[in-house]
Amino acid sequence: MPSAAPLPSRISPLFALMPFLRPYARRWAIAFLALVTAAVATLALPVAFKFLIDRGFASGERSHIDRYFIALFALSLVLAGATALRFYCVSWLGERVTADLRRAVYRHIVSLSPEFFETTQTGEVLSRLTTDTTLIQTVVGTSLSLGLRNTLLTVGGVVMLVVTSPVLSGYIIATLIVVVAPIVIFGRRVRRLSRDSQDKVASASALAGEVLNAMPTVQSYTQEAQEARRFGTAVETAFDTALTRIRARAQLTAVVIIFVFAAIVFVLWLGAKAVLAGEMTAGQLSQFILYAVFTAGAVGAIAEVWGDLQRAAGATERLLQLLATRSPIAEPDTPVALPAHAEGIRFDNVTFSYPSRPGTAALSHFTLDVAPGEHVALVGPSGAGKTTLFQLLLRFYEPQSGSILISGVPTRQVSLAALRQAIGVVLQESVIFSGSVLDNIRYGAPEATLAQVQRAAEMAAAAGFINELPQGYDTLLGERGVRLSGGQRQRIAIARAILKDPPILLLDEATSALDAASERLVQTALNNAARNRTTLVIAHRLATVQQADRIVVLEQGRIVAQGRHAELLQSSPLYARLAALQFGGPSMDTEETEGLSAPSELTTGSTDRSH
Repeated sequence: MPSAAPLPSRISPLFALMPFLRPYARRWAIAFLALVTAAVATLALPVAFKFLIDRGFASGERSHIDRYFIALFALSLVLAGATALRFYCVSWLGERVTADLRRAVYRHIVSLSPEFFETTQTGEVLSRLTTDTTLIQTVVGTSLSLGLRNTLLTVGGVVMLVVTSPVLSGYIIATLIVVVAPIVIFGRRVRRLSRDSQDKVASASALAGEVLNAMPTVQSYTQEAQEARRFGTAVETAFDTALTRIRARAQLTAVVIIFVFAAIVFVLWLGAKAVLAGEMTAGQLSQFILYAVFTAGAVGAIAEVWGDLQRAAGATERLLQLLATRSPIAEPDTPVALPAHAEGIRFDNVTFSYPSRPGTAALSHFTLDVAPGEHVALVGPSGAGKTTLFQLLLRFYEPQSGSILISGVPTRQVSLAALRQAIGVVLQESVIFSGSVLDNIRYGAPEATLAQVQRAAEMAAAAGFINELPQGYDTLLGERGVRLSGGQRQRIAIARAILKDPPILLLDEATSALDAASERLVQTALNNAARNRTTLVIAHRLATVQQADRIVVLEQGRIVAQGRHAELLQSSPLYARLAALQFGGPSMDTEETEGLSAPSELTTGSTDRSH
C-alpha cells in the first residue's frame, strides 16, 4: 500500500491550497481591493438614506433631495463597477486554480507505480479529479469571495450599528453571538457528511467505470439488469448520504434565519418606541434598519458560505490524499546513464512478491543472464512469473531482494524515463487510444515522420488494413480502438514498438489475436525487428518461439530448464508436457500427464500479471 503523509487535523485543509493560490497574488490583491470598495459603497448607502430623510425630506428643499439622490446613484455606480471587477477576478481565479489543481493531481497520479492501482479504483480517482475539484472551484471562484465580502459587511455593519445607536446595537450583537454557536456546531457535521457524500459518489463512479469498460462481457452474460441494479443501489446510497447533508445544511440555515430576524424584529420594535419618544430621528432609525438588514443578510450568507467551505474542505482532504501518496518506485538521487550499446540483461538472485499477495513469491531467487542481441523466449504455466519479469524490468515494482542490471548498470540507478525509453513493449492486450492511427503508432516516438510510421506499419503487417480505412492514417479509432478487430489492434501496437526502435524489446504473446496468415507475417516482422536488439518473448503458443536463441522454462518463479526447442523436448518434462498439449505426440505418456489439466498448465488467453 503506498504511503501517505498525514493530513492536517486542526488547521482547515483549505489552507493546503495556498501553493496553488500564491502564484496569482497580484490578481488576488485586485479582487480584494474591489471587494473592499464594494463593501464600503454598500455600507455608505444607509448613511445616504439617513441624510436623504433627515436633511432632504425634512428640509423640504428639492435641491437637497436631488443632491442626495445623485449621491445614491453615484454610490450605486461605484458598487456596480467594484462588484463586476471582483466577480471577474475571482471567477478567473477559480477557473485558473482549479485547472492547476487538476493538472497537478493528474500529473502526480500518472507518476505512481501500478502498486497504487492495485488498491484504488480508477473511477474513484476520476471522481476526485472532477467532482471534488468542481467543489473547490465553487469555493475559490464564488464562495470565498462572498465569504470575505459578507465578513466585511458584518464587521462594518456592526461598527456602524454601534455608531448609530449603541443601545440597540447591544441587542443585535448579543443575538449575533448566539447565532455563531449553531454555525460552528452544524458546520462540523456538514463537513463530515460532505466527505461521506463525496465518497459515495466516487464509489458509484468507480462501479460505472468498471462496468462500462467490460460491456461485451456484461452483455454476453446478460447481466445488464443486474449491473443496472447495482449502480442504482450505489446511486441511492449516495443520494441518501447527500440528503442527510442537505438536511443538516437546511437546519443550519433555518436556525440562523430565525435567530437573526427575531433579533431584528425585536430591535426594530425598540427603535420605533425610541422614535416616538423623540430619542432618535426617523433617519437614524432608517439607517439602523438598513445596517441591521445588511448585517443579518451578511451573517446568513456567511452561514451558507460556511457550509460550502466545509464541503470544499472534505473535497480538499480527498485530493490531498492523492497528492500525499508516494510511489515506492523512487528516482535515483544521481542517475547513471545506460551505455549506448551492449544492452545485456541480468536478473541477479531476484525474489519478489506482489504487495497484494505478500505471502506468495512470484519469483524466488531468480537468476537469468540475457546476452546482448539474444532472443530469449519465456514459457511456463500460468503464474510461473513470466509477466512479473517484464514488470520488474520496467521498474513498475521493486524486488524485495536481488537486483536487475542492464549493461551492468542496476536499474535502480537509472532514471525511470531513460530506463523505459530503452525498452519497447507489446502486450497481449493491446492498448489503443482514441486518437488517429498516426497518433497511436507515433505514441512512443512523437517526432517520427509519416514515412517512418508507414514503414513501421508495413513491418507489422498493418499497412494493408490501414490504407483501407476511410481516412487512412488519419482515421480516428474510437475509445480503446473499438473500431478495430483484436488482430488489427495488436498490429498497431507492434508497429508502435517497431517505430520506437528500442535496444530492448519485450513481447508478451504479441501475436495471440492474429489469424494464421497474419501471424506468419507479423512473426517474420518481429523476428526482423528483434534481429539486432535484445528480446524477451513471453509465449503461450510454443510454435511462435521455436526459432528463439534460447527458451527458458519457468515454474513457480524459478527456472527449471533452458535450451532450444528440440533439446527441451528431451530434457524438460514440463516443456514436453506443454508441447504435447499443443502439438500432441508420443512425448506425453500416462505418467507425465497424470494430474495435469490444460487450463492450469497453459492458459492461452490469460493476461494475469503474475505470469
